Amino acid sequence: MVKKTALIGSIASLGVVFSIASGEAIATRTANAQTSHEAHSSAKFPANQFQRIEQPLGNKVAVTLGGLGVIGLELWWFLLSKPKSQKAVRGGEGIQEVTVTVDGGYEPSRIVVQAGKPVRLKFERKDPSSCLEQVVIPDFHIAADLPLHQITTVEFTPETSGEYAFTCGMNMFRGAIAVQATDKTSSTL
Repeated sequence: MVKKTALIGSIASLGVVFSIASGEAIATRTANAQTSHEAHSSAKFPANQFQRIEQPLGNKVAVTLGGLGVIGLELWWFLLSKPKSQKAVRGGEGIQEVTVTVDGGYEPSRIVVQAGKPVRLKFERKDPSSCLEQVVIPDFHIAADLPLHQITTVEFTPETSGEYAFTCGMNMFRGAIAVQATDKTSSTL
């Protein structure tokens, strides 16, 4: 019981000492702030008013043109640039093949194939980021893990023409598979 009382008394004493010390520190800071404020308010400009700094016309034009250039670049990048496309190459056994490099995205990001014929996509992952550890093709119910520095093969047969998306496991990086209807005339020749 005596030890508890001594412990509580010691903690209370430390609290009083710290509060006195912090009170003195606050008083010192307040005095310094007042003298600093008085020194600044005696300057030739009031503290609540800004002073205009005139810039040469060349600087204004350069900044304006630079800003317009950046805006134009962003518009081109997001609205006008076309994804790189590659048509599948017919390999052995009539399978359409494309090798997709996974490095900060998918290259090519758009793959053109024929409907009704088997497709083999070979994903070669070079990017160590965790987002690109998996490729998902939801329309074909495919989710494949992509080991680093290895080629992973995904095979499917698209039956109908259309545009089918493939993404990374986090849905941040995207690509597309453009399935075109099969030409009847080219297969008979």
